[in-house]
Amino acid sequence: MIALKDKVEAGFHAAFGDASELIAAAPGRVNLIGEHTDYNDGFVMPMAIGVGTLVAARRRTDGVLRVAALDLSETTEFPLSSPVPHALDGDWSNYVRGVAAALVESGLALAGADLAIAGNVPQGAGLSSSASLEMATGLALAALAGVPDHDRTALALAGQSAEHHYAGCQCGIMDQLVSARAEAGNAVLIDCRDLSARSVAMGAELAVLIVHSGIRRGLVDGEYNLRRQQCEAAARAMQIPALRDADPAALVAARAAMDPVAYRRARHVITENARTLAAADALTAGDLASLGRLMSASHASMRDDFEITTPEIDRLAAAMAQFLGNRGGARMTGGGFGGAVIAIARRSDIEALRDEVASTYRTPAGAVPQLMIEVPADGARLI
Repeated sequence: MIALKDKVEAGFHAAFGDASELIAAAPGRVNLIGEHTDYNDGFVMPMAIGVGTLVAARRRTDGVLRVAALDLSETTEFPLSSPVPHALDGDWSNYVRGVAAALVESGLALAGADLAIAGNVPQGAGLSSSASLEMATGLALAALAGVPDHDRTALALAGQSAEHHYAGCQCGIMDQLVSARAEAGNAVLIDCRDLSARSVAMGAELAVLIVHSGIRRGLVDGEYNLRRQQCEAAARAMQIPALRDADPAALVAARAAMDPVAYRRARHVITENARTLAAADALTAGDLASLGRLMSASHASMRDDFEITTPEIDRLAAAMAQFLGNRGGARMTGGGFGGAVIAIARRSDIEALRDEVASTYRTPAGAVPQLMIEVPADGARLI
């Protein structure tokens, strides 16, 4: 992130006329397996990646937050009063406003700040550019308030609050938690009910290929919130707190009490939780054949039961899985309706797969897709 650090330092000086006091960094993430399970109190296994967001910051004393979004060439400012004011729907600053509001409500003494923000997470690819922005902003504001070691889970909850109350997306906690708490070299198995996290070592010989399909997602404008409502309806029909509490037998027993769509949504979540736990064991053991089967089953469930893939995404994931055979796996990742497809395998196979995708797949615009080879990165930190 050296070039990005230079950009945010220069941008801060240009916007505010002086040097920043500190720079906070937070990564994007890719989810290896466990899709739409987080808001159902289930299990997910993401990892942080090497792209992310940097926030250069300097304290103020007038209770005002001034923000320069360098990638958009836009600025905004607002008071840190209670409540912190919203921007118009869809405005990027709502992520910043929401994090600031959550930190103020938690009792953190924010006296105001100047922030300059820059990032290199591809937009619309399902790699959590918004969570990266939220965690870098939260860490910068906490550090300016004298709490550079602010609890990372609390930061994640502040980011989730920003999504719910300012951005309008009823997301789970996965994206923010992995961006805040990841450790280099490890995926993270997260229990989204109690927010506990276990590092899952990824062998040094393994790597992940992320293929940006070029099909742009839009969770807030799409059907993400609807899927959550359908899952909650299924849980009510089963008379349980969340789908985390069900197994396949309980789902079959309650089938008559729910509509067919809710049944399929629930079946995806229940089976995906089991796949995620099994995938963590397979990754730990280096069992790429089992991991590949679990990833293929995850994609099929997203396609058939949760209905969040697209035909182009289905073809791409199938071609990548076929190329790897029993040497790894591939699946769509992220909220769905476009975005990215990932593969996990040994680095030599990942590099060969990258070349194959580059030569055979074109985005809807006719371009070679953006291809990223990643290994697990660190979470939010001051640099």
